[in-house]
Amino acid sequence: MFRRTFWFTTGVAAGVWATTKVNRKLRQLTPESLAATAANKALEAGGRIKDRAVDFALDVRDNMARREAELGDALGLDAPVGRELPASRRHAAIENRNSPKNNPRYAEGSAYPTNPYNRNEDH
Repeated sequence: MFRRTFWFTTGVAAGVWATTKVNRKLRQLTPESLAATAANKALEAGGRIKDRAVDFALDVRDNMARREAELGDALGLDAPVGRELPASRRHAAIENRNSPKNNPRYAEGSAYPTNPYNRNEDH
């Protein structure tokens, strides 16, 4: 009799355990539960991306400050203030060939031609 009671109790326990496990899995597969799980995963992924973006921005800022300091040293921007600036250049490095100054029709002393049409008046 004890043997039958043992196996009956074991069977009931296994049935309860299996029923509980199946019901839990069915609840996880409902549309609401799947949507909530997807939303939670998305929030976790967004948090990880945000943390990485903040770390990247801080790294960029640190490297930018270091490089600016290197360039400042190389160009002498951090030198004492008493130094004089280099002499200004008289001519542009690249001349505008369309300028009236470069047109041989106009003598050196004459005034540059004026255009009576102002294209900004149309706007």
